[in-house]
Amino acid sequence: MGERGLNRDIPGGLQIAPSILAADYARLGAEVAEAEDAGAEWFQIDVMDGHFVPNLTIGLPVLESLRAVTDTFLDVHLMIDNPGAFLEPFAEAGADLITVHQEASTHLHGDLHRIRAAGCYAGVALNPATPAETLSEVLGYVDLVLVMTVNPGFGGQKFIREAVPKIAAIRRLAADRGIAPPSIQVDGGIDPASAPVCAAAGATSFVAGSSVFRWAPGIAANMAALRAALDGHA
Repeated sequence: MGERGLNRDIPGGLQIAPSILAADYARLGAEVAEAEDAGAEWFQIDVMDGHFVPNLTIGLPVLESLRAVTDTFLDVHLMIDNPGAFLEPFAEAGADLITVHQEASTHLHGDLHRIRAAGCYAGVALNPATPAETLSEVLGYVDLVLVMTVNPGFGGQKFIREAVPKIAAIRRLAADRGIAPPSIQVDGGIDPASAPVCAAAGATSFVAGSSVFRWAPGIAANMAALRAALDGHA
């Protein structure tokens, strides 16, 4: 497989990032390939521990398996307690970007530096009730901010519209500090109705699980519907 992490660029433009949380794991490789054929350049891998969020999902073996069959940008979202214990292993398994939660990282500044030292881009996620201002002291070390538009833990939840102003707040915070804004990603309830709302506020990466992998009429048509909804916001 090709170069990863800081050896490649974060995909530009408005990116639909299918979340494999919603995929059929019996057909994971085939569904990822189908999404790639439909234009996906970015996938998100949701890692949950049953403690920080009330659900258990996948770990290192699934990431390793995906990296073996795709060159696509792989974004690991660690929804776990003590994320610092797993940064290097996920980097070694093939992550391009690793996102930790502000609420779970005891030493966020250090974790961000470790992620980059391991060869990955560094992301920070904010739960719906966490203000953008909590990133004030680390924003210069962040490549991506993930604005959660649901409470993390399960797919298929209703979009929390009240989280949208946080997107503009992050951009203002960067401007106030005289730095370039990070990429801004949204995750939770993202579909053809909610994605344009987030794009208008300044989001550039749209994590979509159920609306890509589970809705009829299928992956290709679902990707096309999301792309059509985002047209005009680039």
